[in-house]
Amino acid sequence: MERYSAIARSKSALRRCRVPGSPQLLVTDFAGTTLHDGGAVLAAYRATLTRFEIPFTDEELHPWRGASKRAVFEHFAARLESADAAGVAGQALALFEEQLREAYGSEPVEEIPGAEAMVRTLRAAGVRVALTTGFPRGLTELIVGRLGWDELFDLVLTPEDVPTARPAPYMIYRAMMELGVYDVARVAVAGDTPLDLEAGSNARCGWVIGVLSGAHGIETLGVAPHTHLLPSVAGLPTLFGIEG
Repeated sequence: MERYSAIARSKSALRRCRVPGSPQLLVTDFAGTTLHDGGAVLAAYRATLTRFEIPFTDEELHPWRGASKRAVFEHFAARLESADAAGVAGQALALFEEQLREAYGSEPVEEIPGAEAMVRTLRAAGVRVALTTGFPRGLTELIVGRLGWDELFDLVLTPEDVPTARPAPYMIYRAMMELGVYDVARVAVAGDTPLDLEAGSNARCGWVIGVLSGAHGIETLGVAPHTHLLPSVAGLPTLFGIEG
């Protein structure tokens, strides 16, 4: 606990003064943050990259957690001695999506405990909530539907909705534009990967909140830009001073 507090204090001291009372908008990640991953994404990466004989290691994949899935396959496929690396990347992405559709379409799909209640509590208090993800639109809609979350969020954004996905801040800015929020200091971002936190920092959001429920632990998120670290998004209403 002392180590946790020291890391959080050392990385957020310069930014904590920018945090106002409560946000007007929460931009939250999906897998690992509100959706329980269960290892399906990493397993699909491994199987797909192996199938197309694209060189990779698990250590190399970790920094890409939370990124646009198309960008991931384009990055790794560029290692191939092939004139059609872009075509291979597209085929790999299609197989990756197919595997995840099968996994999320047939296996149980679970939320991070308390995620749905958190969203409902914030929205009841007047906070807008946008879901953002590195998954393609079709897969996102499948999972959101299986969770029964079709009407849960004010907005759902995928990499297809912006010119460049994380760590670029464009999904955050798109959410602000769509939901009528003008002050980035009144925007909170929550996610389980460094890319989520870098996007929030690049957008200059008032809250950049790392959650330890997904892909990375405190050793990784503690050195990424952040204002707060929490065990999960279930603690966001308390952090914002909002009672359920």
